[in-house]
Amino acid sequence: MSSPTKTWLALVRIFSGRHPMLFSYQRSLPRQPVPSVQDTVHKYLESVRPVLSDEDFDWTAVLAQEFLRLQASLLQWYLQLKSWWASNYVTDWWEEFVYLRSRNSLMVNSNYYMMDFLYVTPTPVQAARAGNAVHALLLYRHHLNRQEILPTLLMGVRPLCSAQYEKIFNTTRIPGVQKDHIRHLRDSRHVAVFHRGRFFRVGTHSQSGLLSPRDLEQQFQRILDDPSPACPHEEHLAALTAAPRDTWAQVRRSLKSQAEDALEAVEGAAFFVSLDSEPAGLAREDPAASLDAYAHALLAGRGHDRWYDKSFTLIVFSNGKLGLSVEHSWADCPISGHMWEFTLATECFQLGYSVDGHCKGHPDPSLPRPQRLHWDLPEKIHLSISLALRGAKTLSGDVDCHVFPFSHFGKSFIKRCHLSSDSFIQMALQLAHFRDRGQFCLTYESTMTRLFLEGRTETVRSCTREACSFVRAMEDKEKTVGDSQCLALFRLAVDKHQALLKAAMSGQGADRHLFALCIVAQFLHLQSPFLDQVHSEQWQLATSQIPVQQTHLFDVHNYPDYVSSGGGFGPIDDHGYGVSYIFMGDEMITFHISSKKSSTKTDSHRLGQHIEDALLDVASLFQEGKRLKRGCRGRGEEGPRGYRCGPLPCHPRGSMAPMPSTNF
Repeated sequence: MSSPTKTWLALVRIFSGRHPMLFSYQRSLPRQPVPSVQDTVHKYLESVRPVLSDEDFDWTAVLAQEFLRLQASLLQWYLQLKSWWASNYVTDWWEEFVYLRSRNSLMVNSNYYMMDFLYVTPTPVQAARAGNAVHALLLYRHHLNRQEILPTLLMGVRPLCSAQYEKIFNTTRIPGVQKDHIRHLRDSRHVAVFHRGRFFRVGTHSQSGLLSPRDLEQQFQRILDDPSPACPHEEHLAALTAAPRDTWAQVRRSLKSQAEDALEAVEGAAFFVSLDSEPAGLAREDPAASLDAYAHALLAGRGHDRWYDKSFTLIVFSNGKLGLSVEHSWADCPISGHMWEFTLATECFQLGYSVDGHCKGHPDPSLPRPQRLHWDLPEKIHLSISLALRGAKTLSGDVDCHVFPFSHFGKSFIKRCHLSSDSFIQMALQLAHFRDRGQFCLTYESTMTRLFLEGRTETVRSCTREACSFVRAMEDKEKTVGDSQCLALFRLAVDKHQALLKAAMSGQGADRHLFALCIVAQFLHLQSPFLDQVHSEQWQLATSQIPVQQTHLFDVHNYPDYVSSGGGFGPIDDHGYGVSYIFMGDEMITFHISSKKSSTKTDSHRLGQHIEDALLDVASLFQEGKRLKRGCRGRGEEGPRGYRCGPLPCHPRGSMAPMPSTNF
């Protein structure tokens, strides 16, 4: 860290006071710098070299030089000009052109999901779990409104931008014919609830304040006990939010004119709650398939039981399992992940449940019953709903989800190897993907740029020449390269990945800069074959690590099962994979893999097998890793921590475990 940076940090900490609030550091955050266009083009050419033939690379290099000679300086000048007056030179365009102008369905293509605890369910009572979870979420909103959430400091020193927190609640993405927009309300005193094809409005506050968990449980139980059937076409109405955006925008106009009050109750809610009629989560009878089905239910559901426009949907299954479906345009995963960690820790450890599984306390029977929403659906909307449902079911049926906890080793082993845990996984993913497809591909790893004001994400291109050299050495059929040489190549690949990661976080990545240059070229109607090629790239491997941000909320040593099992997202490319991973404590890594069943080139379960084998092969390069047990996937042999090795290690106590008595 340079001396000016140290001085700036010291001044920031001094003027922010001893007890900084969530937005205390916002005015002191630097603006994201515009990188040198020459450096960006050089980094781009370096990143595509491993995946292009010599002829294709030479042609790309010619296009790049032509771009630098003819258009780069003008486009760069406009970007520099924007960076002087805008809060962030790329974020507003990123939100608009990547998210709000996308006309594809939000389901699978944009939304992502977050999972509950993997091995434990604090209560099997659906209404009780919903009551505690909704109360915990609203407590988080209360802390957010009062700025009582502590700002995030990178390595405990450098503050990160908190702007994305503003739109967690009371937010809906409104469809438009050419472009959507985000509608955010200052406050909302109700949630919208979906159950068995019916919509309800549930108030969250009384005259004395926020309803207690037991009162909320009572309200949700009233909905579960309500025998009234869904009205014709009401059951599948939410499938419209999974339709292409232009279609939904046109239908919404008619819907708003005929059922404005009901639509406003949903779109103006704090968030959306789906009370599912089916169980989900880990099942002892078929642990692997049940976990895959759990992920699929969160990512796509049945196509008509989530309101995908809401900032997030809380999903409560019939056996008490939880999950989130999150709309992506308003913020990135670390923001919703921070909220989800608080929710799980609060509803489980702080609020807790009584011995019989209900929320603590006594309900107030005088509370008015939840309000059933009535939709006056005109005849012309019926066909639109049917078509939207058909499209949603097709899209849902095409996504292949696979989730598996890797329990052979975790973060502690990687730390003992003196390596970055993220870089370790990324290099193993390169090896696994090469074994799966027999070739290298452009790899997208998302990292944050929240060191800067209103920063969002940047891309780390993990498929480097160093990574390819390591993979080729590992796959050498002639065994001309020994373990020591493979290990040396692995360390070089890890070092290169770390350098790219640090550059991306520091605002010196290539992809967001290239994206902004493309947008300026479109505004100026400039044709650039080089930028056209950049814009047309396909990411056949998209990856992301889900961080555990609030370790103080969980006791991972005494209660390692009480940690969220992460989440996942759909594949970016029709013939590609989406892979996310989370380090659960120190001894386990959970992977979430998605692909399209319609593709003959991908198979989520096959890639999962390759990932497990690749991790063990990489670990075997280290002396400690040679002692790891191998080859037990799916055969039910005992593994680390008393779990059973395989696609899913079964918890020794089953799917339910006693609540920790300690409040963390």
